[in-house]
Amino acid sequence: MSAWVIGYDIANPRRLGKVYRRMCAHATPLEYSVFLFIGTAHGKEKCLADISQLIDVKHDDIRCYPLPVRGFQSRLGRAGMPAGIQWTGLPARLI
Repeated sequence: MSAWVIGYDIANPRRLGKVYRRMCAHATPLEYSVFLFIGTAHGKEKCLADISQLIDVKHDDIRCYPLPVRGFQSRLGRAGMPAGIQWTGLPARLI
C-alpha cells in the first residue's frame, strides 16, 4: 500500500461538485479539493480514470503526488479535533 495526495482545480461549479462526490468514494478529503488516497497503484489509476470522465481537459486540472513511505509527516496550525480525540479516518501509520 502507498499514499498519494490528489488535488484538482475544476473551472465549472457543477463539475466541481461531481468530482468532489466521486473522489469521496475513493479517498479521504483533506481540504475541499485535496484528497489523501491510500491503496495500490492500480487503485490510484482506477480513481484517476474514474474522475477523468467528469472533467473538461481544456479547463480543469488534476494532480497526483506520491508520498514517501518513510517521509516526514507533520501538521501546522490549530488541531482539527479537541484534545484527546483522534480522527480514525486515516490509517494508523499516517496518524
